[in-house]
Amino acid sequence: MGKENRYYTDDFKRQIVELEANGKKISDLEREYKVTKTTIREWIKRYGNSGEFGVEANRSESEKELRDLRKEVRQLRMENDILKQAALILGRKDV
Repeated sequence: MGKENRYYTDDFKRQIVELEANGKKISDLEREYKVTKTTIREWIKRYGNSGEFGVEANRSESEKELRDLRKEVRQLRMENDILKQAALILGRKDV
């Protein structure tokens, strides 16, 4: 049997988190809703951190900064490559 990927709406996730917050045991939620304990714990952690479930909303400031810096480095490298190619092309025309 293969692993089945399932998609849960944010409303469903929020309902599970609220049930747990109101005292329902994670093991009961797992049995009743067929969602693993690990998944439920991850939802609780994410929702508790930011009030959202998305990965982007749950990134730390340093993770966001690192992502932005990597994006900037990629952009600068691409621009540098373009300038190198342009210099080579212009250099050939002078010959």
